[in-house]
Amino acid sequence: MADDRPARHAARRRWPLWAGVLALAGLVLLVIGLTVADGVAAWVEVIVAVVLLVTSYLVQAVARRAVLYGDRGDDRR
Repeated sequence: MADDRPARHAARRRWPLWAGVLALAGLVLLVIGLTVADGVAAWVEVIVAVVLLVTSYLVQAVARRAVLYGDRGDDRR
């Protein structure tokens, strides 16, 4: 089998970036939904913002787990 450590390492570096992008988008939508939007649009924006923030948290958790337990140097999984 080919060694895919560089590809895994590159993916691990992108996960926190995507988590940050999701969190930023969620916070912007949350602010717009709570201040500017009105009616149903506000509720939709707030719900989408909460989903984005939870998704960001989950991506961060996966990234932390991959960093902590990813490469042990042996084939245990």
